[in-house]
Amino acid sequence: QVQLVESGGGLVQAGDSLRLSCAASARTFSNYATGWFRQAPGKERELVAAITRSGGSTYYDNSVKGRFTIARDNAKNTVYLQMISLKPEDTAVYYCAARRDTTYSGRYYVAEYYYEYWGQGTQVTVSS
Repeated sequence: QVQLVESGGGLVQAGDSLRLSCAASARTFSNYATGWFRQAPGKERELVAAITRSGGSTYYDNSVKGRFTIARDNAKNTVYLQMISLKPEDTAVYYCAARRDTTYSGRYYVAEYYYEYWGQGTQVTVSS
């Protein structure tokens, strides 16, 4: 069982930056592909960014490309989401997710159903 704990959310103004962190309890975190999702009020949860277990490849939703950066530090069992130029439409609860990846070369996962473990979420609110 893997536990994920997000932190770093808060209330900011449009144009500000935030860095979210996701701390994992996995013994070998480097075996897990991870992703950041978000869910705004009244909307479905959507993938924001994903990263392979090594950190070598990443994926971004078009809505955040150029503004968000996903990264990981396997030595610290932590995944980060650096967010700059935040917009009011970025307001949502942000979730960290992980799944064990046994593929030879490693891959990231886009679809929500791939993920096995989820954090409790952290609220990000961007005021205009």
